[in-house]
Amino acid sequence: MSGFVEQLTRAWKRSDSLACVGLDPDIERLPRHIAAQPSPIFHFNKAIIDATADLVCAYKPQFAHYAAHEAEDQLERTIEYIHQAHPGVPVILDAKRGDVGHTAERYAIEAFGRYGADAVTVNPYLGSDALEPFLRHADKGVVILCRTSNPGARDLQDRMIGARKLYQVVAELAAQRWNSRGNCLLVVGATCPGELAEVRALVGDMPLLVPGVGAQRGDVAQVVQSGATAQGTGLIISSSRAILYASSGEDFAGAARAATQQLRGEINSSRTRPA
Repeated sequence: MSGFVEQLTRAWKRSDSLACVGLDPDIERLPRHIAAQPSPIFHFNKAIIDATADLVCAYKPQFAHYAAHEAEDQLERTIEYIHQAHPGVPVILDAKRGDVGHTAERYAIEAFGRYGADAVTVNPYLGSDALEPFLRHADKGVVILCRTSNPGARDLQDRMIGARKLYQVVAELAAQRWNSRGNCLLVVGATCPGELAEVRALVGDMPLLVPGVGAQRGDVAQVVQSGATAQGTGLIISSSRAILYASSGEDFAGAARAATQQLRGEINSSRTRPA
């Protein structure tokens, strides 16, 4: 078990939660009193984090939401703040990196060195040599895209490779080859619970990051029933917009907390745990 998976396991237990908040701030949707401040993205994130840290197993900032506004410094500050103010809550940098080996090594340094993320999402399309620069950081999580929640995922991910679909091939490679250090996770969308159950059967207890509840309307109960392990864990169920923008007023942080509590409650009501 890697350092990241151990950290995640402790977070599941400490917060009694499989819920993850996606920190995907849109400048246009920030409350006016926040948008008027210097470094508004950081201050928005900080308020959300302080309101929800005891309710979540992880945070997942999406890189493009910062880079598009030249706000990479606010991403750095956000991750640093989580680690300092709420130690033990892991941070997954959602960057979906994927490139040839020497460039992939630069991306790994960016994610784990510059930003200090505990895990990063990666694209497996270039194969094992492009994943290895991330995987060799054995104490960090490497979250591999497998079966995503967007409608176009079927264009490639459901293509047959012999008798198996491509996402099944990715799941098997992750379980049988890429996870030699115990630091692999997979992304499987909440909008495809049947595929989620198939992936769980292929990879055993490997943690799965599951976006697509909330604004994308993935069914929480189906996600838990299809993807949870026998221990009632194994999932990082991520919601972004439904939590971040539960209110556009000065009560946005309180509304975010209420939305996170609701998500955690829905998840926990569907969990079966060992006696």
